[in-house]
Amino acid sequence: MADGRRGNEAGGEHYEFSYWGLLTVLKYCTKCMLPDTKPDLYLDDEGVCSACRYFEQRVEIDWDQRSAQLHEVLDRYRSKDRSNYDCIVPVSGGKDSTWQVLTVRELGMNPLCVSATTCDLSELGRKNMDNIKQLGVDCVEYSTNPLVRAKLNRIGLAQVGDISWPEHVSIFTVPVRIAVKFRVPLIIWGENPQSEYGGPAVNAEGNILDRRWLEEFGGMLGLRVADMIGVEGLAKEDLIPFTYPTDDELRDVGVSGLFLGYFLPWDGFINALISEAHGFTPYSSLVEGSMVNYENLDNHQTGIHDYFKFLKYGFCRTTDIASLHVRRGRLTRHQAKNLILKHDGKFPWTYLGKPLEDILKPLDMTVDEFVQICDRFTNKKIFLTDSKGNLVKDNDGNLTKVNYDNS
Repeated sequence: MADGRRGNEAGGEHYEFSYWGLLTVLKYCTKCMLPDTKPDLYLDDEGVCSACRYFEQRVEIDWDQRSAQLHEVLDRYRSKDRSNYDCIVPVSGGKDSTWQVLTVRELGMNPLCVSATTCDLSELGRKNMDNIKQLGVDCVEYSTNPLVRAKLNRIGLAQVGDISWPEHVSIFTVPVRIAVKFRVPLIIWGENPQSEYGGPAVNAEGNILDRRWLEEFGGMLGLRVADMIGVEGLAKEDLIPFTYPTDDELRDVGVSGLFLGYFLPWDGFINALISEAHGFTPYSSLVEGSMVNYENLDNHQTGIHDYFKFLKYGFCRTTDIASLHVRRGRLTRHQAKNLILKHDGKFPWTYLGKPLEDILKPLDMTVDEFVQICDRFTNKKIFLTDSKGNLVKDNDGNLTKVNYDNS
C-alpha cells in the first residue's frame, strides 16, 4: 500500500508519498490548484505560483493607460488609404477569437480573419466559425493537406506525446504567412499564455510577438518542422504551411504582433458570455474532461491532447479552468479541488460525443495502439503502479494519482 506523509513547508503545499519504494514529491500552489509539474511554472517561497503572482499584479495596472497605448499602436498600423486590411486576426471560431473579432471591430479596425483549420473539425466548430463571418469580416480558411496532417498527428503523438502538434504550429505559422502574402504587418492575437497561465518572467510582460517568441512558444518544443522531412515520406513541400516565412520576407513587410490580453484585462469566462450574446454556441453539456461547456469545441482530437498533459504532468483541462476561476474569486480552492477530482484526467473514450476509435481512424491507429503510446508517456512518479511497475487502472482505463485526495 501507499504510505503518505503531509507537511506544510515553504514553497507550496508539500506531499511525499512512497509507493513500492518510489518516492514522489507533489507541490501545489497554495492559492490555486496548479502543480509544480506544469512546465515553466514556479512556486515562490510562500508556495504561490507565478500565474497567481502575475494575476495579483494586474490590480496595479493602469488599464486606461494600456487602452490608450493600444489605440496609439493601432493608429500606426491602420491602412491610411483603406486599400488594404488593417490587421490579421487569427481565429478558430472559439469564444476567445469571437471576442477578439468583436473587440477589434469596436476599435475601428478592418481585420482579415485567418483560420488554420483544425485537424478534426466538429460540427459545432464549423457552426461557430461561420458565426464569426456573420460578424461582418473577411476570412481566409487555410486548409492543409489532410493526408499530411494525419501523418503529422501520428508522428507528434508517437514521438512527443502531442497529437495536436501540427495544429499548435499552424495556428502561429499560417497567420504569419498570410500576413506576408497580403502585406498586412500587424497580427492581433488574444492572450499571452505566458502571462495568463504563468511562465518565464522574461515573457510575462511581453506584448509584442516576434519570430523568436513564435519559435520558442509556438508549439514546436521537442519537435521542429525540419525534423519531419523524410519521416513517413514527408517532403519539404509538404510542410509549407507549417514553415515560417524567411527573415527577409518578415522584414520586407515588417510583420509584428500584439496581444490584446496585454492591453485589455483578459477573462475567458467574460469572453464566452459576450461571444454567446453574439451568436457563439456552447456545447450541449460539459465537455469531456472539462468543467465548462464553452471551451475547446472545434477539434475532436483535443481530448487526446489534454489527456496526454495529464499523463505527463498530472493535471488537465479542469485544473487550468478551475485555477483561473479561483484567481478571480469565483471559486474557492476547496471547490476547485473537488471539481478537479470529479472531472480531470479521465480516459478520453469520447470527445464532443465522437468515439475514440473514430477519432483515431484517420491516423490509421487502433485503440490498443493508442493505449500503448499512452502508457509509454505516463509519468510513473505521479500515478499508482503495482509491484511489477505496471500502471494501475480501473475498469474504464482511468489512472489514479498517488494519494491525490490529500492535495
